[in-house]
Parts: sequence; C-alpha cells; structure tokens
Amino acid sequence: MTQKGITHLCIFIALACLGTIVWLQTAEKPVLPVDEKVEMKENLFGELVPVNQKEPEGLGVAGQILIRGIVFLVIGLYAAAMFIGYVLPKVVNRATREMYGSGAEEENDPFHDARVLFAKGDYVGAIEVYRDAAKKTPDDRFPWVEISKIQNANLEDPEAAIVTLREGLESQEWSVNNAAFFLFRIAELYEKGMEDVMTAIQLLEQVVQLFPETRHAANATHRLRELGVV
Repeated sequence: MTQKGITHLCIFIALACLGTIVWLQTAEKPVLPVDEKVEMKENLFGELVPVNQKEPEGLGVAGQILIRGIVFLVIGLYAAAMFIGYVLPKVVNRATREMYGSGAEEENDPFHDARVLFAKGDYVGAIEVYRDAAKKTPDDRFPWVEISKIQNANLEDPEAAIVTLREGLESQEWSVNNAAFFLFRIAELYEKGMEDVMTAIQLLEQVVQLFPETRHAANATHRLRELGVV
C-alpha cells in the first residue's frame, strides 16, 4: 500500500474509534427509581427507553440518535470513498487480468509489434509483421484479415485486399467457418470496394454451392435476395 493509502487507512481507523466512543457515550440508559414503574419501548437502535417520561437533561434520545447518525454517515462515506479509490480498482484489474491473460501473455502476443506499427501509422511495416505472423500461425485467419483491412481502409487499395484474402484462402485447407468467412469478405470487397456486384453475386452463389444446408448458405441466400438475384 502506498503512503497515501496508509494515511487514509489511519484516518478511517480514527473515525471508527470515534464512532465507537460516540456510541458508548450516547448509549447510557436513564436510571429510574427502583419502585417506579415506567412503560418501556425499543428505539431505533433496539434499546429500551421509557415512554411518556420527561427527557433527561442533555441531548435526549433524539439528540443522541442525530449525533450517532451524523458520525456513522461520515464513517460510511469515508469507507465508500476508500473502497472506490483503492479496493475497487484492484478488483477490476485482477478480474481483467484473469479474463484477458497476464502481462506476460500480452508480451508474447505474436501480433503485438504489428499493432504498435499500425498505431504509429506505419501500415506497410504492420503488413510485413502480419505476413510473418501468418507464416508462424498458419491456422489463424486473423493476420490475413488484418492485412486486408489495412490495405482496404488505410491504403485505399481494395484490389490488394482481395488478393490478400484469396492468398489466405488458398494457403491451406480451412474449416467451413473460416472458408466461408474469406468468401463473404471477398464478396463484400468486390461489391463495395470495387463496385463489381456481378462478381460478388458469383461468390455468394459459390458459398451456397459449397456449404449447402448451413447457416453460411442461408446468409448468402439472404444477401442474394437483397441484391435482387433470388
């Protein structure tokens, strides 16, 4: 814990001690004569107090409750501030680390250097790193997809993006989900990037033929219907 945190902890402990003292001092019960019968009832704190009897000199029950309320409100607010300022960030940070992995795992991220270059605006350098990563992780479509995104969105070269995706698609035997993803992405680039709707339609029809009775065929059919083909 930092020096500032230790200071806040000491203040909280002092407030807690003060609250205890206030509670004890204001919890004194009135002393009644032995032979006097007085009706008693519980107050807000579960203590027995006399009913219909003149309040003892001093603050009285209402004053005691008010002082207790103010003191414990201050303690509660300070505790909440300490929780939000010191405890909660640590809990969130720990949960985030457990969810997304440790710092060591981030350092071993094969795409870390590419992301850094991209953030600096070095798109060509980022593409080179992604291509190297694609060779090291041949079963991962991510590098191919990121290269195509950079070429299309940042370098404004949809044709190069299509070439990249075709290269990725033909680089190995992909699963149905991955192969369909490549074809959908290539079709989208032809339609919106190259304004070649006919080629996009051919690719969507290819998806229907290659993957019949799958959600990919259903999605392709839906898109063909939107384009007025089906």
